[in-house]
Amino acid sequence: MSQRLHSDIDVDSHPGRKATISREDLIAAALKLIGPHRSVSSLSLREVAREAGIAPNSFYRQFRDTDELAVALIDLAGQSLRKIVGEARHRAATRRSIVRSSIEAFMEQLRADDKLLHVLLREGTVGSDAFKRAVDRELSFFEEELRVDLIRLAAIDKITLHEPALVARSITRLVFAMGATAMDMPREKDHELIEQMSTMVRIILAGSRAMAAVGKAANVGN
Repeated sequence: MSQRLHSDIDVDSHPGRKATISREDLIAAALKLIGPHRSVSSLSLREVAREAGIAPNSFYRQFRDTDELAVALIDLAGQSLRKIVGEARHRAATRRSIVRSSIEAFMEQLRADDKLLHVLLREGTVGSDAFKRAVDRELSFFEEELRVDLIRLAAIDKITLHEPALVARSITRLVFAMGATAMDMPREKDHELIEQMSTMVRIILAGSRAMAAVGKAANVGN
């Protein structure tokens, strides 16, 4: 008997189960099961199938395994957060407000019990190697978008940044590391945490400008 036929029989034998399922349905089911203290990597195929109301074999019509489902969740999380933070950056008028508004948008999303963001933050530290690679790929998208913004703002201000790509990477990794820590901290600490992150980011930017100025002076001297 083929896997597909077996799956159809399994569905028919349980009237409450759905006959068809989409990738979005399975992603929604997985999101219902995870939380701030439960990683997507701990989910079993049967758990997700039961939450989605399908036979376990029907899961394979959309994903090879739970690892592929987890990577899809990480990709979706990255897309969602990039949109939110990107909108905050473009609403800001100055470099200082861009730093602050981006961090505030990040923290607001974290406190909104955004399970997609929790996935992105958790899987980068506790997930499998495949999940960590997926998170790293999403972070690289953030870094590239931030690098472009930093170069654009530096040109407007007529200043030079030393290694803008490395600056963008430093800022991105800092904010995500602090965000992962913030998930286990009380909300009352948010203001203090935002202030700390904003100051750290400005220090990174100031250091980059200073290094660029030193390099420029050295070149002139030669």
